[in-house]
Amino acid sequence: MSSVPTPEMTRNRGGLADEVCRQIADEIVLGNFAPGSRLDEVMLASRFQVSRTPVREALKKLATMGLVDCRPNRGSVVAAMSSEQLDQMFEAIGEMEATCARHAALRMSEADRRQLRELHRQGRCAMQSGDIDRYDAVNLELHTTIIRGCYNQVLIDMTLSLRHRVSSFRRTQFRNLERMGESFEEHSVIVEAILAHDVITSYRQMRAHLLSARSATSRLAPAWASPAPDNKT
Repeated sequence: MSSVPTPEMTRNRGGLADEVCRQIADEIVLGNFAPGSRLDEVMLASRFQVSRTPVREALKKLATMGLVDCRPNRGSVVAAMSSEQLDQMFEAIGEMEATCARHAALRMSEADRRQLRELHRQGRCAMQSGDIDRYDAVNLELHTTIIRGCYNQVLIDMTLSLRHRVSSFRRTQFRNLERMGESFEEHSVIVEAILAHDVITSYRQMRAHLLSARSATSRLAPAWASPAPDNKT
């Protein structure tokens, strides 16, 4: 007699760890799992209604993103990343993606440009319908298209690697529907500049766009707010 399939069995096993990874990452970004807190596999498996295997795989993925520290024979804990470190990562990815956008304005093929227009159109539809997951997916693809459009493989690899580390912070910003609208308007300026071969505007607006994403993270989760400037002399 065959067993009744569980919800976990009906889902793609390869994608289950990714799903759990996103859920844990969101909890960390939103401040629900504080830096230094232990991530117990049994607790997480129960919380997300899965077995320990996808949880274990998810924790490994989160370790590569710098959100979790995996300690041999001691379990996993939320990484003690500071708001200053997050500032530096967004500053760095802002410069790198801005450089990609500047090169893309000159180097993108016509096929790349058609794809960029289509992705921007899809982003508008997702934004207008308030579809956060769809907007996030399109946003990721639009940025990837611009990054790859720079046609510098070293820059592409470095940018995608750093983007991986801040991806969770960039994704959760869209929980704020107002931010999704802001993001789309920022995309509009960037896309128009790239299509017009305007390297200066492409660079400046992409950099500003990433800094706006960092600011949105502070609004969403005060724990990640940038520290107040030290006015001591």
